Parts: sequence; C-alpha cells; structure tokens
Amino acid sequence: MKKELSHIDESGRARMVDVGQKPVTERMAVARGEVHMQLETLELIQQGALKKGDVLSVAQLAGVMAAKRTSELIPLCHPLPLSQILVDVEPNLNLSGVEITATVRASGKTGVEMEALTAVSVAALTVYDMAKAAEKTMRIENIRLVEKRGGQSGDVVIGE
Repeated sequence: MKKELSHIDESGRARMVDVGQKPVTERMAVARGEVHMQLETLELIQQGALKKGDVLSVAQLAGVMAAKRTSELIPLCHPLPLSQILVDVEPNLNLSGVEITATVRASGKTGVEMEALTAVSVAALTVYDMAKAAEKTMRIENIRLVEKRGGQSGDVVIGE
C-alpha cells in the first residue's frame, strides 16, 4: 500500500488537512524525552540550588503551556480543545539526567501527538535553559512518540 503525505496537495504545496468530515473521537498520546547531564548538574537540580529556581516544576509548567500552544508553533497543526495535559519531569541518576513524559488527551477530529511531542520538547529546552549556567554540555535526546490512541489510524504503541 502506497502511503501519501497528508499535508501536501497534488501540486506539492503544503496544506492543512481538512478534518471537517472526520468523527469526533477520544484521542490520547504519550511522548517521552531526556536531558542528559553531568551528575553534579543533576544534583544541583535536585537540591534546588540553581539561581533560576525549581527546574523540575518550571519545566513541567512550560510543557503544559507548550502543549496548549502547539498550533501556534507548528504551522499546519489544528488548534485543539485539550481535555488533559500531564507532564512529568523526573530526575534519573542511572540516566544521569532528567526524563520527561507528556500525556495529552482530547475529544476531537485529529490526534494529539504533536501536542505531546511539543510538551516534551519545550520542557527539555526549559531544563537546558535553567541549568545552562551550571553546564553547557547537556544533551536533549530521544524525543519520541511512545503511544497514541484513537482516530482512524487506530492505536499505536511503540516499544521503548
């Protein structure tokens, strides 16, 4: 089966997909990402010892705010009335960094994968911004969709 790009018209121009005839269904998406850093930087974050404040809480709020504004950031995304946004920003000593998970839910005609991915991305950027005075070599890595539910394409669970 040949797959086609949904955001390209017959002439090859970018277009917003028409979802007007699609049914409203429950949608959910989970995305994850990581910010890798030196253990000393992670310890400063956990101790709340950075000048900019509570990195984990601010990153969590930044992720929530970003999910709500995804259609303003990604040109062909539809604005969606989101029913729930959960962003977890957790230190992980084994990773030597911070793990970020975003879960987004909505009842709508299109999915919420981009909202979950945007939440993780902005939360990771916020961690970097708030801790860069302590370490400029942090790495944002492995931002990915891990699950989506609802819609015509069905459920997808991607192995970690």
